Amino acid sequence: MMGIVLYGPPASGKSTVTAALGEVDQRFTLVRKLKAGNRRGAEYDFVSAEDLARLRAAGRVLVESRRYGNTYAIDRHKLDRLTAAGQVPVVHLGNIADIRRLVQPAPWLVVLLWIPRQVCEERSRQRGDSDTIHRLQAWDETLADLCANDHGLFHCRFRTDQATPDEVARQTAGAYFKQHAGAP
Repeated sequence: MMGIVLYGPPASGKSTVTAALGEVDQRFTLVRKLKAGNRRGAEYDFVSAEDLARLRAAGRVLVESRRYGNTYAIDRHKLDRLTAAGQVPVVHLGNIADIRRLVQPAPWLVVLLWIPRQVCEERSRQRGDSDTIHRLQAWDETLADLCANDHGLFHCRFRTDQATPDEVARQTAGAYFKQHAGAP
């Protein structure tokens, strides 16, 4: 099994669960996405649009999406380096089409993290997002994506307003290692 994909609307706990996964087992490592656009966020490697175009032309971009006026991408070389070092990549993705593109060549554990819209709004405001309205629009888009494209994709589903990050991380790690042990 290649790694773990965390999917969910904004403020559903992807970063918090990733940190908790690292506490369960240090091999769980966030794949830092490339980001072309504004320089907000600590979980990205910022690149210019030109640099991203060069990586795309070289065949290094596995998935790419646009949201909030930015372009986000996953660099194939980052995944290769992590797995070669014995790490377990953890990827945050915001749409099911990207998940399907990523998991086609190798099996991944795909995890849904969910929260109600009201909780998304509360968490966004609590963390000081200046674009909460856009986060709520993304929540709406995530719900529509999920309703139209779920079809048995998720191995695990969690309501992060009803379970602690540690509980979600322990169960996710357990599911990963159970699946990984059975992988060829």
